[in-house]
Amino acid sequence: MEKKIKLIWDFHGPDAQKTAQHHEHHLKEFIQNKNLKNEITGMEQLSELYSIAYMIVDESEMIPVRDALKPHRGEWYEV
Repeated sequence: MEKKIKLIWDFHGPDAQKTAQHHEHHLKEFIQNKNLKNEITGMEQLSELYSIAYMIVDESEMIPVRDALKPHRGEWYEV
């Protein structure tokens, strides 16, 4: 089984949660348009002023997705 990577976008400020939700919507559209293998996305509110949006990609798809979407960071993803 191929390793998976969680690509993460950080949002700060009073509108962080709404911005992260909106960004996740665009991540879902990107996944459909590019026919990516994984359809896992999400949004987490980590504090009142800090939220993240993320998507999970296979290691083989990471570089083109990273170059197209410019995530702030990434980490290995395990189920």
